[in-house]
Amino acid sequence: MNRPEKIVSEIPDIQSSKDTRHIPIDKVGIKDIRHPIVIKDRNGGEQHSVARFNMYVNLPHNFKGTHMSRFVEILNQYEYEITVKSFKNMIVEMTRLLNAESGHIEMTFPYFITKSAPVSGVKSLMDYEVSFIGQTENGKSTALVKIVVPVTSLCPCSKNISDYGAHNQRSHITACVRTRDFVWIEELIETVEKVASCELYGLLKRPDEKYVTERAYDNPKFVEDMVRDVAIEFNKDDRIAAYTVESENFESIHNHSAYAMLTHDKDADSRSN
Repeated sequence: MNRPEKIVSEIPDIQSSKDTRHIPIDKVGIKDIRHPIVIKDRNGGEQHSVARFNMYVNLPHNFKGTHMSRFVEILNQYEYEITVKSFKNMIVEMTRLLNAESGHIEMTFPYFITKSAPVSGVKSLMDYEVSFIGQTENGKSTALVKIVVPVTSLCPCSKNISDYGAHNQRSHITACVRTRDFVWIEELIETVEKVASCELYGLLKRPDEKYVTERAYDNPKFVEDMVRDVAIEFNKDDRIAAYTVESENFESIHNHSAYAMLTHDKDADSRSN
């Protein structure tokens, strides 16, 4: 009856064997494994989705390798649904199970918001890429929320020098924030959308298309303008402790993108004062 356990115990554990090169590894683990999740939205409902997970721990210099299967075991302990609360617990459990000093988990998933067109009011779904990023090191844990928000940007220079028209393009504004208090995903997205030349919609009728075209023309923005304007909004929100904001314009008249990034830690400012 004990034969299977005996066979397992007789198989050598190569990962736990000694390594003599004396070189520690900062991150070792698995990437891009998919698992079902459940996320609560601001309207009181739930979104069932599938997230891509990256899971890493540090590896001390004296171990040859880590136990890759244990990362998958941790995911499957939560059966089919992982929530925000269980995500935070996973980081602690992962480092404990793998006897690691530091751990890092990224969970990336599509998040959908129902939006009404600005004139016709027709409703449609708009999708956004959202990530939860958790890490722990020396007993200290941090959690970040990252959103990628597609928007429209119109070039102020093009508008200024042209007799008529101006070039515009779709842009991605990426915000990664560390919060002091709870903030809805929808709130972060709305903060970003309002600083763009115009936000995007899943479905537009002709009156809506006229509106968004003219809205963008009346509200030109460089990539520099957009990251600065997001920073102003985040600076006013006491729930946000730190942030990184990036803007990438997929240029319509160039074969390259325009890019800007800024980062700010409000907690670090308060410590220095």
